[in-house]
Amino acid sequence: MNFECNVVMADPTDSDVVGELVYALLFEFYADQSHLFPLDKMKKAAAELVGTESGVWSFLAMSGGDVVGMINLNECSAVYAGGKFGEITELYIKPEFRSKRIGEELISQAKRFARERGWNALEVGAPDLPRSQRTVNFYLRNGFSEIGPRLELNV
Repeated sequence: MNFECNVVMADPTDSDVVGELVYALLFEFYADQSHLFPLDKMKKAAAELVGTESGVWSFLAMSGGDVVGMINLNECSAVYAGGKFGEITELYIKPEFRSKRIGEELISQAKRFARERGWNALEVGAPDLPRSQRTVNFYLRNGFSEIGPRLELNV
């Protein structure tokens, strides 16, 4: 049985909750490095990005007036991608609401939004394997293909 939720685009008044959810996502994966992503930094970044002209969009999964998950999308451009494409930078479902098809609802909204924006593709950075095999399997079930790892350089 599917869990009832609706997905709405976040606006600036939702920036604190977006920051809190991104913090929860990072803390779940990297609790021992939480000093690298303090909650106030996540909230400040969300306030600068959510509902602005930044090229970042947040969508919230709502159930009974409560936020139960979110997905953040970035607009990117690259020759290899044939122009503009979207990137899923964060996707998080509160633990007690997982396995209720909320992630699929968020991905469906991301696909609709990508088509509206004229993006050629949606990409997501795959988490570490084998630790996050369940996450990778989720994306594969939702139509994504593996295209290789991603690296980062802080500047």
